[in-house]
Amino acid sequence: MAATLILEPAGGCQWDEPVHIALRGLAPEQPVTLRASLRDEKGALFQAHARYRADAEGELDLARAPALGGSFAGLEPMGLIWAMDPDKPFWRLVKRDVRRPFVVELEVLDGHEPDVGQQLARALHERHFMPPGVRRVPVREGKVRATLFLPPEPGPYPGIVDLFGLGGGLLEYRASLLAGKGFAVMALAYYGYDDLPRSLETVHLEYFEEAVNYLLHHPEVKGPGIGLLGNSKGGELCLAISSFLKGITAAVIINGSVAVVGASIHYKDETLPPVGIMRDRIKVTKDGIKDVVEALKSPLEDQKSFIPVERSDTTFLFLVGQDDHNWKSEFYANEASKRLQAHGKEKPQIICYPEAGHYIEPPYWPLCRAALHILAGGPIVYGGEPRAHARAQLDVWEQLQTFFHKHLGGESWRALPKI
Repeated sequence: MAATLILEPAGGCQWDEPVHIALRGLAPEQPVTLRASLRDEKGALFQAHARYRADAEGELDLARAPALGGSFAGLEPMGLIWAMDPDKPFWRLVKRDVRRPFVVELEVLDGHEPDVGQQLARALHERHFMPPGVRRVPVREGKVRATLFLPPEPGPYPGIVDLFGLGGGLLEYRASLLAGKGFAVMALAYYGYDDLPRSLETVHLEYFEEAVNYLLHHPEVKGPGIGLLGNSKGGELCLAISSFLKGITAAVIINGSVAVVGASIHYKDETLPPVGIMRDRIKVTKDGIKDVVEALKSPLEDQKSFIPVERSDTTFLFLVGQDDHNWKSEFYANEASKRLQAHGKEKPQIICYPEAGHYIEPPYWPLCRAALHILAGGPIVYGGEPRAHARAQLDVWEQLQTFFHKHLGGESWRALPKI
């Protein structure tokens, strides 16, 4: 009997959903190696592998069988996805065209790596970013350059502006997935895209004000306020937008900074300068990669760079990777909390994730351990231990949806399956 690779759901799934992987038709207790691979939109290869052993009936179910080694070990039903590593150094997995899925090739090889034999089974698994019926609406209104994702049925829905970090361009994959959860989500570009500025020297909050007003007045967006979601530089900008602009009810900050970093922030007659960088505090790992976590001056020393969060009436949720090496996310979250409370504002919720790194993405996204950084002028360490980071990403996804539904008046939702 030939080995058969069984995937459920068979026709692929959304990226943030698990796939059930099982095998039938093996010899009793046969050793096999499973390998997963995908190519990103620039052709870079991401791969993971794990060694397994079939049961006495010649079957293997990744939901019940622990991996015996490889890219990961132990009971990790989705390990072949989240443990994938790039073949190019300092390469981060990014999805730019959400209308096309990533295609994962799954292979079953006889024996255990490195001494594997013939291929026993193979299957292709599609991981999608556009949930069924979700509407993708390009936005080119005034100066705003964005894409709005709307759930299948007519709204109104809770509205969210989604901001990514440094790197420029327009990233839509988080917004498109969230639209499938009952939100109207605007993926907003702010530089390096279309006719927006090519680089980031000064951030003008008037641009974000225009985007916020567009969403607030959209017929399919439920008021009276909207939400903000940002990671890294996007998290820093969410804090600034919440501090200077009206109409922001709730904001989720994923590994953001309460200090202005790299580019000054300007609104009307106020300018916040960037915090100082102490290049003598940059360390270099044994692999020759920069570790910049100590390089930024504290906003407590450089008070002019401290974003005035005390002006905000927004409800905040800070999600923190405690092994973030990009900057001191936990320290920033705690300082923002202290400042809010010192001015009589609501204490924000802070959730910390041990051994999670900087780039906390949707569930099952491969960890970016190190990548090029514009300000550092080369690759830097981003931190994170793969298994802990994978678990953090799943919880973060649940937490931010729960938070936004609660504070923006959305419908209740079904909890995601555990990783």
